[in-house]
Amino acid sequence: MGTKQPVSVLVVIHTVDGQVLLIERADKPGYWQSVTGSREGSEALLETARREVLEETGLDADQHVLSDWQLHNRYEIYPHWRHRYPAGVTHNDEYVFGLQLDKPQPVQLAPGEHTAQQWLPWQQAAALVFSPSNAAAIRLLPSRLGLV
Repeated sequence: MGTKQPVSVLVVIHTVDGQVLLIERADKPGYWQSVTGSREGSEALLETARREVLEETGLDADQHVLSDWQLHNRYEIYPHWRHRYPAGVTHNDEYVFGLQLDKPQPVQLAPGEHTAQQWLPWQQAAALVFSPSNAAAIRLLPSRLGLV
């Protein structure tokens, strides 16, 4: 069994006009998502978000607008990923953040973790992601940006 903490962040990287960056998982081709990752040690969740954005995309969150969306999701960990957590852990607590960029930017994907990236309008991004909590967060984007 693994040692991964069942506390994670979801960071929706988006532009001011509602385009969303999606990245494809290397271990599950066809699984598209926003940036995600587990807390390490006792780091603050904002630091987890900054670290994961940098590790997975090469973007420096301090150069953009990183915000805590004050959303918390609790979900059952997919069985094929439970081996990463301590024995008996079946649920994860996920905290949602947004990273706003002025316009789409190229990213450097983490080797071995992600294989492809794409910028999509929020509607297409919400329809493509595999995670229900990721889709729900993306669907909040228009109201957060004042697009509705």
